[in-house]
Amino acid sequence: MNGSATAGSAAGLSLEEALRSARETRALLVGAGVLRETARIFREQFPGCNAVVVADEQTYSVAAKPVAEALQLAGVHCVKPFIFKDPALYAEMRFVEELEASLGQHDAVPIAVGSGTVNDLTKLAAHRVGRPGYLSVATAASMDGYTAFGASITYRGAKQTFDCPAPRAVIADIDIIRRAPPEMTASGYADLAAKLTAGADWILADALGVEPIDPRAWAIVQGGLRDGLADPVGAQSGDAAAITPLVEGLMLGGFAMQWSKSSRPASGAEHQFSHLWDMEHHVHDGIAPSHGFKVGVATLAITRLYEHLLAYDVEALNPEPCVEFWPEWERSESLIRQRFAGTDFIETAVAESRAKYVSGAVVREQLGRLKACWPELRERLAAQLMPSAELKRRLQLVGAPTEPEQIGISRERLRETFTRACSIRRRFTILDLSARVGSLSASPLFLPGAPWEIPRPSRRYD
Repeated sequence: MNGSATAGSAAGLSLEEALRSARETRALLVGAGVLRETARIFREQFPGCNAVVVADEQTYSVAAKPVAEALQLAGVHCVKPFIFKDPALYAEMRFVEELEASLGQHDAVPIAVGSGTVNDLTKLAAHRVGRPGYLSVATAASMDGYTAFGASITYRGAKQTFDCPAPRAVIADIDIIRRAPPEMTASGYADLAAKLTAGADWILADALGVEPIDPRAWAIVQGGLRDGLADPVGAQSGDAAAITPLVEGLMLGGFAMQWSKSSRPASGAEHQFSHLWDMEHHVHDGIAPSHGFKVGVATLAITRLYEHLLAYDVEALNPEPCVEFWPEWERSESLIRQRFAGTDFIETAVAESRAKYVSGAVVREQLGRLKACWPELRERLAAQLMPSAELKRRLQLVGAPTEPEQIGISRERLRETFTRACSIRRRFTILDLSARVGSLSASPLFLPGAPWEIPRPSRRYD
């Protein structure tokens, strides 16, 4: 393994330590010029195997062609590269099936050369055809999925995570990644920033007895988080000193997910926003906004909801009215079906909501826990989160959107998302707490004078 700097703090784990926690990834190279090591790593991890390079038309010329040539020079037999031709390439099942059909014609081990889409498509296709693994060559610091287990693929109208192993090895050449389009780096920066609110959601779920924090997964993903977010200006300009810890932070997020076999360490309510918009087939100016851009706007939104919680007089909360108004499951299911009428994922919303539904008695117990531990919990949450003003400033500096309109989401739709997103994943987040305590809703964020004020329609007097 070759990482120029360890990602972590006293409470965190270095890349080397995190790699030892990974269940599937056995080698990771991060550094300048490491692309030349691809053939060596492939032969070490897949001795005697043939190779096939998988890329899209953009990444083929940037990195895939040099990789294919280096493999051949090293004596690795390569079948003809598979190049996705569709300009609207997306992490969708039809593209998985396209690659799967091609892989079915030979026994070569895939080398995915690209960013999130190419990596996820290759990850799932390789698994479905029974390959012993695959190798990933990262071309941009655009997301945390390079080292993650599972592939996030749109299937039957819904964004779903399919179980499949993480890559056997990952190569991240900083010389290539730093020259990626700045908007891709901005997307990755925003995806890394999401670990702030994801961590807050895990702290909340742990405190309320819903899902305990896994100390090792927490140390892996959170240890180097602040280092990766420290220099948005340098990241935007392609400065290797800023790009390297950003890449390392993204890789660590994937290792944490490998260790825990769950996306919980790196994904919370902010990802529920993004997944919902994916499931709604959201496009802006004719294309789907990048995952990181959607998550960045959502991270700012969830941060502001947490600031509302931190200012709330939790110790004066009376759980009994909350329990009284908590619906029985039959009523809750009816509301969900009304809320998602006309979509193609009603059953997904019902199934996910049913999986995490609790009785009024459990709501009473959870709110009792919240009150009892609030002084300490408030301190932990405040330390975990970045103030929304600072988060917005950094996202702007790196070139990521901070306003919903920049990704084609109206403020009215954003306000509705706070309610709708809760139903599409069984994971407990601040959105679930908001559902239990109506006065902790996101409505104040859209009132006059608030960050996302929705102007009231003017009255006409005839």
